Amino acid sequence: MHNAAFTALNLNWRYVAFDVEPAALPEAIRGARALGFCGLNLTVPHKLLAVELVDALDASAQTWGAVNTIRFEGRAPDGQWRPLREFPEAPPPETRAHGFNTDADAIVRDLRESLGLELVGRRVLVLGAGGAGRAAALRLAEENVSELFLVNRTAAKAEAVAREIAARRPAVRIRLGYPGGDVDLVLNATSLGLAAGDPPPWEERQFQLRRARAVYDMIYRPAETPLLQAAKAAGCHTANGLGMLLHQGAAAFELWTGRPAPLAVMRRALEWDLYGR
Repeated sequence: MHNAAFTALNLNWRYVAFDVEPAALPEAIRGARALGFCGLNLTVPHKLLAVELVDALDASAQTWGAVNTIRFEGRAPDGQWRPLREFPEAPPPETRAHGFNTDADAIVRDLRESLGLELVGRRVLVLGAGGAGRAAALRLAEENVSELFLVNRTAAKAEAVAREIAARRPAVRIRLGYPGGDVDLVLNATSLGLAAGDPPPWEERQFQLRRARAVYDMIYRPAETPLLQAAKAAGCHTANGLGMLLHQGAAAFELWTGRPAPLAVMRRALEWDLYGR
């Protein structure tokens, strides 16, 4: 999607992918900065690790506790830090890595766009309390949902997220485990469904999907996970994570380039790459 956007805006930029082991992440960030990269995207498990590796954290990264986007910046003669795109000749002597989180806002935006769901006052079940689940739950709480149910294989992680939400948003009711009644949204923030043969991310004996108005799966490949297939059969509105992927990428694009992201171009590129259509 980024290369399609660069082409559409006639930018002489290129987005490339690298496999980096977690232990090598500090070297990778230093190397990208030394090579004059304008920025980086990070995926799991690097989002949490990068919080301690960047030189500055945007409010978004501080709030959600994860970094998925880095913008490299240079110190200008006036002492201000500016994106490296503003130094076309060569990077200045002093540079830094500035960490952002574009994931959390992308979740909320896509829930509105793909499911038509306004979150204020809603009852939501979040599956997973790892990095993605934590960010999703915190962001949903910021939208003033009325009640959040947290389910995670490791109970201690869900408990930690519940305490964090209670401290930030005491008006939001937090429950550990499955709800006893209907919910407006089930959100899957686990990786279950990525691979064929994965167990389902929810316990059907404890919660039946017909009790959910809508189901959102952060996974976007495959386009329809077993969870979404079951939700559709149960009569739920469904959406996968492609819209979230699009909007977090568009926000990163704008941080790096300073240009409005061509969303339609980026969406078409994603759909073609992921689904061949």
